[in-house]
Amino acid sequence: MKQSILFMVINMNVGGTERSLLNRIAEMPENQYDITILMLEKRGGFLASIPAHVKVTSIDEYPTIKEMLNSPLRKMLRNNFQKDKRINDWRPFFRQLGARFMRNRGYFLNYVLKNTPNLPTAYDVAVAYAGPMDLISYFVCHKINAKKKVQWIHFDVTKIDFDVSFAAKIYRQFDQVYAVSQEGRDKLIDKLPKLKAKIDFCANLIEPERITEKAEEGKGFTDHFPGVRILTVGRLSKEKGQDLIIPVLAKLKESGFPVRWYCIGEGSAQQAYEQLIKKYQLESDFILLGAMSNPYPFMKQCDLYVQPSRHEGYCLTLAEARCFSNPIITTNFTGAHEQLSQHANSIIVDVDEQQIYAAVQRMIERNDLPSAAST
Repeated sequence: MKQSILFMVINMNVGGTERSLLNRIAEMPENQYDITILMLEKRGGFLASIPAHVKVTSIDEYPTIKEMLNSPLRKMLRNNFQKDKRINDWRPFFRQLGARFMRNRGYFLNYVLKNTPNLPTAYDVAVAYAGPMDLISYFVCHKINAKKKVQWIHFDVTKIDFDVSFAAKIYRQFDQVYAVSQEGRDKLIDKLPKLKAKIDFCANLIEPERITEKAEEGKGFTDHFPGVRILTVGRLSKEKGQDLIIPVLAKLKESGFPVRWYCIGEGSAQQAYEQLIKKYQLESDFILLGAMSNPYPFMKQCDLYVQPSRHEGYCLTLAEARCFSNPIITTNFTGAHEQLSQHANSIIVDVDEQQIYAAVQRMIERNDLPSAAST
C-alpha cells in the first residue's frame, strides 16, 4: 500500500526550495508513494517540471487573504483611514495588533484562516516544506489531518526575521523538524533548545547525473565572448548578494581583466540592480539572463562560478555548481564549508566586496584564465 505524503509550499517559482522539492520527489518511487503538492498559489516556472503522477492543488482562499498577511500594521492603519472603512473592516488590524501585543502570531493566523476549511483528505505525512514560513507551518498543524507532521527549515534562522516565540509553540506540534545543513541545525537548536530532540539535519538532494545530462540539452552562452565568463545563479534579492558583485566587476574591468559576469535568476531587486549596473556603466558586461529552469549549460561552460550570498540555509545552486569541474568562489554562509570540504579548487571569503575581488583575481591567475596581461 502506498504511503500518502503532502508537501506544502508557497508556489513553484524557479528557486532553490522548489528545485530541492522536485529533487526529493524524484528520489521517491512512484509505486511506494502517493504524493501531493499543496501551494498557496498555483504558479511558477517549475510547475511544468512536476512529475505527472504528483497531485497538485492550491488554497482557493489565498488571494483574498494575501494582502491581509503581507500588510504591515502601519500600512493597514493608513489604508483604513484613507478608505473610511467600517468598524468590521478594522478587524484584521486589531487582530494583528493584538497578536503583536500578546506575542502570539497564531492569534492572527487563526483569524486569517477562519474561512479556509480543513483539507478533506487525510495523509500519512504532511510536510511544511517552505520553512520557516509562519502561515504554512500553521496551516499544516491546524488544517491538515496527518499521522505525522514534519517541518523543513531552508534558511539560516539567525539571518532572517525568525519569530522564536511562534516557532517554539508551533514546532512543538510537529513530529520532526529538519534543517538542511549541520550548521543550520546547530543554529536552530540554539534558538529552540527545548526542541532539540525533534530537530535533525537532512541535506537537500541533488542528482549529479541528471544535472550533467541537462547541461548537454541547452545552448548555454551564445555571445562568443573570448574572455573570462563568471556566473552567479540565484534569486535577485539582497540576501543573494548580487549588489556586491556589480562593483567587483567594475573594479575588475578597471584593472584590465577581460571578464563578463552573467546572472541567472529574477526577483524583487532586479530594477535596483539594473540601476546599479547603469551607474557603473556595465550594461555590456553584467548580463541579467532571467530565470531558467535549466541553468546547467551555463554552469558547465562558465570559467568561474561565484556565489555571493549574505546568508543561506543550504545553497542548492552551489551544490549544483559542484557537479562540474569549474573553480568556485563563495561567501561564508551557513553550510559553505560543509559543501566545499572536498572541492579543492574553491575559495570561501567573507561577505565583502574587496575579498570577493581578490578571490576572483586569484582564481584567474591560479587557473591560467585570460588575465590583464593578455589584453
